[in-house]
Amino acid sequence: MHSNGVIEFSEAQTAELTSIVAAVQQADAALAAAEASRVRALARAGELARELAAGKPSRVREHDMALRSIAATIGAPARVSDRSMQRQIGEATRLAERYPGTLEARELGEITRQHVYAIQDAAADLPDDAVPAFEAEALERCRRDTVGRVKAELEILAQRMHPRSFTERHASARERRDITVRGLPDGMSSLLLVGPTPVIAGIDDRMNQMATVIIDARNAAKTAIGAGEAAVGAAGASTVPDDNARIPAHVLATDTRTRAQIRADIAADILLTGSPFADPTATGDGPGTLGAIRAKIQVVVPALSLLRPEGDENGHAEPADIVGYSPIDAETARAIAEACDTWWERLVAHPVTGVVLHTDGYQRTAAIDRHLRARDRHCRFPGCRLPAIRCEVDHTIDYALGGKTDISNLAHLCQRHHSMKQFAGWKVRQLDGGILEWTSPIGTTYTDHPPTPGVHFAPDPYTPGGPPPPDPAPTDAPF
Repeated sequence: MHSNGVIEFSEAQTAELTSIVAAVQQADAALAAAEASRVRALARAGELARELAAGKPSRVREHDMALRSIAATIGAPARVSDRSMQRQIGEATRLAERYPGTLEARELGEITRQHVYAIQDAAADLPDDAVPAFEAEALERCRRDTVGRVKAELEILAQRMHPRSFTERHASARERRDITVRGLPDGMSSLLLVGPTPVIAGIDDRMNQMATVIIDARNAAKTAIGAGEAAVGAAGASTVPDDNARIPAHVLATDTRTRAQIRADIAADILLTGSPFADPTATGDGPGTLGAIRAKIQVVVPALSLLRPEGDENGHAEPADIVGYSPIDAETARAIAEACDTWWERLVAHPVTGVVLHTDGYQRTAAIDRHLRARDRHCRFPGCRLPAIRCEVDHTIDYALGGKTDISNLAHLCQRHHSMKQFAGWKVRQLDGGILEWTSPIGTTYTDHPPTPGVHFAPDPYTPGGPPPPDPAPTDAPF
């Protein structure tokens, strides 16, 4: 049968497609209702925190502690960190209280989740008394078109309805400048800098200019080496003048980085090693305290990644861990372990068995701290990943109540979760092996195990009655 290129549905296919559309619409309606129900429940959690803090002398602090405890209680069974759940409670409270019409429209399935985000984003800077009028008109537009088409309209509408000038709003927006980190796959992360447009544009231009200088120098080095090779062929001696250059010509000529890679490397170098111009601690020509500060990162390196650089039989070497961030490849880990840079805290995981680390006093020994950092790596509240080097070492049973300064009674807790243990109704006890058992204010228990060690040991072949296996050769790997 000749085809004219037009797709034609049979009656059965048309019926099937109609059924699919109905199923999707039914699922979307259920999802919209469920989302709205969850938002209302989380908003009630925010109200409960306010009720708990009402009438207390330090209401702000009491409210924060109550909110932390409530967020942890809701988040723990869902395997969501209390910080993330607290943010969700805050977002739900804002949506329910500031945009009630938007929440109702979402509940009825009249708008999508993306429409909700677009309305909130556009109205973020509007004063509370301007939101109802904006919301009413925004919803009319959202009900009749896709979010891609109405998003720009909503932004223009918000600009038009804002009682303050652009200059005034920029002054407020400037107070929200920030820098954040987001983890990416394959041992990478991104750094997002939010600041005034002229500053960001200036940074962008400077990175471009610096990258251009490097690219020009690289091209010049290649040309010089080419000319030098020609001179060698004609006169028997090289004339490439690279002896006094900070980066020799033959090194520059082998640089194959793209402009984007060069920009990233320059920015990282400046941020890690540069001395800030606006340093209030500088008193002379040299750098002040800010210029002397260097980054500190805790790296846990599996011993086998150092001892067997070739990896296993498949050529796979075990990755290391940047505590609180993401894994890094074994080659980078080995380079860190061999380097003497003071901004890395190198922890090489190794077997520690049958050794009791303790002290009779309150102060911990350096050996205890090293052991705890290697064991915990991060805050030991369920779901928290704040690195141990940014946490407090807490006595599970308070020292004042008879708790010992012993690894079996110590664990890393960040300031947030240390406070929750003290003031927000959460209880904890430490089991064998550094396992922490947490109990929420409603009596639910959660078990937090120390991170799995990055080292695996296999016994050496040994024949009963034969000579014992030789002792392992000592290593110079730093801890």
